[in-house]
Amino acid sequence: MLLLDRLFRRIVVHGSLHVTWPDGRTIRYGNGEMPRATIVVRDAATARRVALHPSLAFGEAWMDGGIDTVGDGTLYDLLDLLLLNLAEGDAPPLMRWLEQLSTWFRRWQQRNPVARAKANVAHHYDLSGRLYSLFLDRDRQYSCAYFPTGAETLEQAQIAKKRHIAAKLCLDRPGLRVLDIGSGWGGLGLTLASEFGADVTGVTLSEEQFRESNARAAAAGLEGRVRFLLQDYRTVAERFDRVVSVGMFEHVGVTHYDAFFATVARCLAPDGVALVHAIGRPEGPGITNAWLRKYIFPGGYSPALSEVMPGIERSGMRVLDIEILRLHYAETIRHWRERFARNRDAVAALYDERFCRMWEFYLVGCELAFRRQGHMVWQAQLGFRADAAPLTRDYIAESEARAARRAADASPLSTAG
Repeated sequence: MLLLDRLFRRIVVHGSLHVTWPDGRTIRYGNGEMPRATIVVRDAATARRVALHPSLAFGEAWMDGGIDTVGDGTLYDLLDLLLLNLAEGDAPPLMRWLEQLSTWFRRWQQRNPVARAKANVAHHYDLSGRLYSLFLDRDRQYSCAYFPTGAETLEQAQIAKKRHIAAKLCLDRPGLRVLDIGSGWGGLGLTLASEFGADVTGVTLSEEQFRESNARAAAAGLEGRVRFLLQDYRTVAERFDRVVSVGMFEHVGVTHYDAFFATVARCLAPDGVALVHAIGRPEGPGITNAWLRKYIFPGGYSPALSEVMPGIERSGMRVLDIEILRLHYAETIRHWRERFARNRDAVAALYDERFCRMWEFYLVGCELAFRRQGHMVWQAQLGFRADAAPLTRDYIAESEARAARRAADASPLSTAG
């Protein structure tokens, strides 16, 4: 317990953390101000594990109930307090040493040949489809939504995200062939086909998403214009007018960035446009949190832009536009977290209490990474020609407005009125 006590005394400077120890003592750490959190550490073994490897063992202790909140406090309060202090303070030497050790091995950790990439995808995306329906929007968009005003519902913000991406793809005429790398449950591809007249080929390594997305295409009567393949992106050989990848680049791995952008370049027509949408970190190259890497996204990593740009440059493509979405993902995950909480009993019926606590830790931690640690989403528009996209950004808002008008004109309320 002494080691964890010292760790809390060093880390918690701002706010107030009340800890009840296994011997019954309660100690306050910090300056007594907000934010505040109260926890209980249930046994000495938990305290020892957390002190020796906090980035991994703290989440495990939460999953197993070795650490829990007390009274009205929540996991959000607890992680908000800790991440605030870690963002503004200096990490203890042991934590810095463990991070440095992980940095030495990160290229091996993120090595994703085809077989390993498929296993990593299955770990997260081949869970019960029912799980994702309990906290995502109706279209099962599992990536950052777009909140033009901040007042949008999750459904509205995900529709806005798809229109924002479609605008940057410059789908100015029907029949353009689009490759969707990491096509998820098919929502983006189906939208590009139904609303923008595109012919879409999506590739995924998830068996669950492959089955669901093709079933959705059949149900919508779009099999002729949309098909989803169970295929690694590196094996795609066809040429397309447009290439899009949303929320997949985080699974590529730093050792494969050249291969990713070489594939995009090989598949993109000379006058084509590509759009890559992914999570990034602001402070330069880093590592994936040990707990997140083990339990949620094996092989996953959110890169700094300085790690991304060399691969683009070596591919022969040029950057036409980059946009940084800052707090949009924090708001997206807030919606997911609240929906997960409302449906917690249903999730527990699918899995168990430990799974629920694991996913709560994941959702809260990821939301706060965007609020407290500067994580963001970047969208890079790429092409070979300087004139592949319009010269100013006005066309993006104009395209979004046209899409909104078309949807309004096609709605039952519009025709009935």
